[in-house]
Amino acid sequence: MRLFLSLIALLWASFTSAEPLLLGTYVWDRDEKGSGGFSGLEVSADGMDFTAITDRGSIVTGRFIRTDGVITGIDAGPLTGLTDSIGSRFRRDRNDSEGLAIAPDGTIIISFERTHSLRMLEAVGAPTSRAILHPDHAEIAPNASLEALAIGPDGALYTLPERSGRAGWPFPVTRLKDGVWDQPFDIPRRGPFLPVGADIGPDGRLYLLERDFLGIGFRNRIRRFDLTGGAEEHIIQTGLGDFDNLEGIAVWHDGTGLRLTLISDNNFQPFQETLFVEYQLTD
Repeated sequence: MRLFLSLIALLWASFTSAEPLLLGTYVWDRDEKGSGGFSGLEVSADGMDFTAITDRGSIVTGRFIRTDGVITGIDAGPLTGLTDSIGSRFRRDRNDSEGLAIAPDGTIIISFERTHSLRMLEAVGAPTSRAILHPDHAEIAPNASLEALAIGPDGALYTLPERSGRAGWPFPVTRLKDGVWDQPFDIPRRGPFLPVGADIGPDGRLYLLERDFLGIGFRNRIRRFDLTGGAEEHIIQTGLGDFDNLEGIAVWHDGTGLRLTLISDNNFQPFQETLFVEYQLTD
C-alpha cells in the first residue's frame, strides 16, 4: 500500500505550474551546546535576517552572508531558551517548540507540539504568554500535533497537526483570528507525506512543507493553496536523500521572484546536518 501511495504521489507531482530553481545549499556548523533540531524558520522581507527555533525550546536570530544572492555564511547570536509566563524554562516534556510565525509588530508566535498550544512573546528573551489552547487540539496524539504555523496578512494564525488520524483523512487547518478559533478548511492528504512547516508568502498563499521518511533518508514536498484551501498546486518534491530532514520554511520576494528558504532538523545527531536550502519560483 505504501508503495502504491508513493507511485500515485509521484504521478500527481508531474502536474505542476511552478518552475522551482534550486539556488544553493549551506551547511550550518555550530559548536554551541544545544544547537540543532531546528524546526521553525522566519526570514525578513529582504532575505537577510532570520529567526529559527529548535524543537527543544530555544530560539536564535542571525544574518545571512550572501554572495550573488546565495548563502555563503551566517552571523548568528547565541541560542536563547524559551521561558513560560513567569520566566521559568519549560520542562523537557513541554518544550517541543515546532512552528514559528512573526507578526508585523515583531510579536513572535510559537506552536508547541506536545502541549497542543500556541504561545506569544514580545521579543527574543522575553517570557512567553500563557498557553493559547483550542479544545479540539487536546485529542491529537502528543507527537503528532502542531508542527506547522503561519500568519496571514490580516494577522490570523493558521496551524495544523502533523498527522490527520488516518491515511485517507485530510489535515484540519485551524485559525486563530481576533482571539477566536475556527476551522476554515482542510488540506487534502496526498500520499505518505506529513506536514512539518508552513508560511504565507507575499503572494498571500499558504505554502506547506511536508516530509516523508523512508528509513534510509528523507524526501520533502511543498504545496501551496489559497487561504480558502483551494487552488492547490504542487511546487517541489525532492528525491530520497537529496537533503536532510527539512522542517522549516520561509517565503519572501527577492526582487525577481518568490524565494523559498528551508532549514533542516538534524535531530541532534552527528550523522545529520543543519542545512539551509533555497529555491526560487520562476512563474
